[in-house]
Amino acid sequence: MTHQVHIIGGGLAGSEAAWQLANRGVKVRLSEMRGGGDTTPAHQGDGLAELVCSNSFRSDDDTANAVGLLHYEMRQCNSLVMKAAEVAQVPAGSALAVDRDVFSDNVEKCLTEHPNVEIVRERVDALPSEGTTIVATGPLTAASLAQSIGTATGADSLAFFDAIAPIVYRDSIDMDICWIQSRWNKRTEASNEEGDYINCPMTKEQYLAFWQGLIDGEKTEFKEWEADTPYFDGCMPIEVMAARGVETLRFGPMKPVGLDNPHDVTPEFPQGRWPYAVVQLRQDNKLGTLWNMVGFQTKLKHRAQVELFRTIPGLENAEFARLGGLHRNTFLNSPTLLDRQLRLKSAPHVRFAGQITGCEGYVESSAIGMLAGLMTATELAGRDWTPLPRTTALGALLSHITGDAEADSYQPMNVNFGLFPMPDDDSIKKKQRKAYYTERAKRDMAEWLRAARITEPA
Repeated sequence: MTHQVHIIGGGLAGSEAAWQLANRGVKVRLSEMRGGGDTTPAHQGDGLAELVCSNSFRSDDDTANAVGLLHYEMRQCNSLVMKAAEVAQVPAGSALAVDRDVFSDNVEKCLTEHPNVEIVRERVDALPSEGTTIVATGPLTAASLAQSIGTATGADSLAFFDAIAPIVYRDSIDMDICWIQSRWNKRTEASNEEGDYINCPMTKEQYLAFWQGLIDGEKTEFKEWEADTPYFDGCMPIEVMAARGVETLRFGPMKPVGLDNPHDVTPEFPQGRWPYAVVQLRQDNKLGTLWNMVGFQTKLKHRAQVELFRTIPGLENAEFARLGGLHRNTFLNSPTLLDRQLRLKSAPHVRFAGQITGCEGYVESSAIGMLAGLMTATELAGRDWTPLPRTTALGALLSHITGDAEADSYQPMNVNFGLFPMPDDDSIKKKQRKAYYTERAKRDMAEWLRAARITEPA
């Protein structure tokens, strides 16, 4: 098949870009190095859109959460990632979490069956010198291509570490100690009767011993070239958080509030007392056989992980389907290097999409891939691109990446209401602003869809 657009990278962003283009009649060659003899330090298989860290797309609340609003806007644009997430959804309270394998399989099936998409398992070692191209190779871009990108941009890419949380087999968890409950009993229609999270309670003594174990545990050693690489706060290893103070974890991933331990009932607390600290696990697959340790991204060595995590009440006999890990991510200084349509200023036939642009998170990566596909389709159709309002989640995220962020201090960023323009009306109080932002965004998104004719083939 003769292609009109070459997409390099079959992750979330590349898959989403391919889908948007193909649905508008554009012939796409999608190059993915996994499955062609190459892999990355973080991926387990060769499926398209493989999720390598958490299985959660975070909050699905489009009335009070910026990422939930981003979900909403992507659905309005017929997002493949959002469609596949709905098929693969597993219970996770108000969050949108998925079975990793079902999700990846669904994305790959949709693209494989599309007549306008050719999937080629190959490694691309250099930026194409001509031809419309979207680079969506993610934060683990192959060294040869990364070098080519560095040559084209005239600048070194920044880098940070991203850590992966362990996954536990459900039948190895002791439910005589643990219990299932969502915090404050909040859960979605997909929830089971009790809740969405398995909770492992800790006393003060157990927590302090665990905290000390995190501090003392043997960590992965950095190579010389990794020594000064910073972490991204959204995926901070738990032992790095622990090093910030003995109470830090109790106000973070081990927060016990709103969780009534039914194994610790008293006349004063007939529903159960809150533990001193808690470790939560979230369902990781449709069958409910795998559960990941929420917020437990780690760079502890594997043996140290097994020894320490089996001191957690209820996990004494835990069997791990996957232990935590650590990988190095790279990204461009996009505010300097890319124009407002994600094109490389020094080579406008090349667009960048996904985490390599400096957005952070599955949904954000997919969203930027979606926009790269829509922009490219509009360009090929000979139409002018209608800029997204900055008042939308898509527009706010895109604006941040392509020029509104401070280039000198540019770091990976999740979508958040801090990227949105402040309300025009000074009388709107802080407590009302989330509702204001979401209502304004939905209204402006609807107007943009009509003006840009995004729902129509280009």
